[in-house]
Amino acid sequence: MEKLRAHRTGAKCAICVVNLTTGDIEHILEFESAVQEISDVAVLPGLRRPKALGFRTDDIRFAVKLERGTLQDM
Repeated sequence: MEKLRAHRTGAKCAICVVNLTTGDIEHILEFESAVQEISDVAVLPGLRRPKALGFRTDDIRFAVKLERGTLQDM
């Protein structure tokens, strides 16, 4: 928190795409209202049009496909 205060900024909820060669931030997806914390991020190779889905509609049931054996029983 001290470093944030030193730069006169606060904590943000965002996903940044970082160029590992240059260290530059190429893209930022910042959440300013409904999302307060991100607990997981996955890389989806070859995806052309990513979309953030919530749990308030049935969209996620039709957009995410899990293969058998990818999740352990809870």
